[in-house]
Amino acid sequence: MSVRQLVHRIDASTPAHRDRAVDGLRALALMAVPAGHWLLGGFTRDGDGALHNASPLSEFAEFAPVSWVLQMLGVFFLVGGYASVLSYHRRPSTGGAWLRGRLVRLGRPVLGVTAVWALMIPVLYAAGVPEDTLRTGAKLVIQPLWFVGVYAVVTALTPCCVRLARRFGGWAAAPLIGSVALVDFLRYGPYADAVPSWVGVLNILPGWLFAYQLGVCWGQGRLSRRGAGLLLVGGTALFAVLLLVFLYPASMVGVPGEARTNSHPPSLLVLALASAQSGAAVLMHGRIGRTLSRPALWAPVVVINLSAMTILCWHQTAMLAAAVPASFAGVVPGLTTSPDSAGWIMARLAWMPLFAALLVLISRYARRFEEPWETGDRAGHVRRAAAGLLAAGFAVFALRLA
Repeated sequence: MSVRQLVHRIDASTPAHRDRAVDGLRALALMAVPAGHWLLGGFTRDGDGALHNASPLSEFAEFAPVSWVLQMLGVFFLVGGYASVLSYHRRPSTGGAWLRGRLVRLGRPVLGVTAVWALMIPVLYAAGVPEDTLRTGAKLVIQPLWFVGVYAVVTALTPCCVRLARRFGGWAAAPLIGSVALVDFLRYGPYADAVPSWVGVLNILPGWLFAYQLGVCWGQGRLSRRGAGLLLVGGTALFAVLLLVFLYPASMVGVPGEARTNSHPPSLLVLALASAQSGAAVLMHGRIGRTLSRPALWAPVVVINLSAMTILCWHQTAMLAAAVPASFAGVVPGLTTSPDSAGWIMARLAWMPLFAALLVLISRYARRFEEPWETGDRAGHVRRAAAGLLAAGFAVFALRLA
């Protein structure tokens, strides 16, 4: 079958009621994750040949606006809330069964990548890969997986979000942004010295639930175009005020050596960006849907969505598959050299197609972890238990608990 025939087959098999715009937004937000990690995450090679994490943002503060474009988790949570509420209303049985199904779908790929890495670490160490390189790699692999845990929690809150959306409409998200603003005031305001550092953790749930709640409101038909316009204008204005008046860090991702970060946990600046992105997404919904009616544009969106968790879980492995062998070669621009020059940026851009190709290759085998588990299979239970133990061991290693 030719590529042209495959593209038209995908288009023809898509149900007429499928919301192509939502799938397109999800695919866009998803692909921003590897693009951001590949572009804004670098390595330095020490005298022993080990790789350590580094970031071009440490040297290029003017590069921070790139992170505004690549930080699209707000859009991901928005369409996640939208899709979840539609799925919740179509559930064939109880809410508990619906939630278990969603959580299992999230957990299978995570269990797969961590179990495979647990097996790879001793093999790579025996092959001569330095322990520091292995710890760097393990940290990179586990880094995006925090998202899965947070997403699982907000998914579990879908019934509550639905009730709030029915009663308050889009205003149901207002207390969440107020909560984050209060915590930020405690962390960075005049009494910051008296506030314990753990207070920032209080921002994790409301910070990411904000866009998800907006998505639920949108799916319930309680977020109008007027409300979307308010989100876009208000979010943009708040973003500018926080940057220019309250001097929030410009980067949407953590910068090594900086005392403050916007992303872990999310600050009010993240919610301002999510608000503006959500408003723009709702306003452009119709236009995006019409654009994706073209088969050649729709087919990649389908492929990306079918491999969503595989892309999230394995994109760092694809970068490491290029960088670790390069570390044995010594100085390789864009892979093992310090990200402190314009030359590094150009070299990294040149390497990104290779990262993408490696991710496609890895995905051919890793996508099996997204497939449903067989029930009633004793051998399958044993394999899953073994995978769980391996995953736990990998987590201990990655978090430097051993």
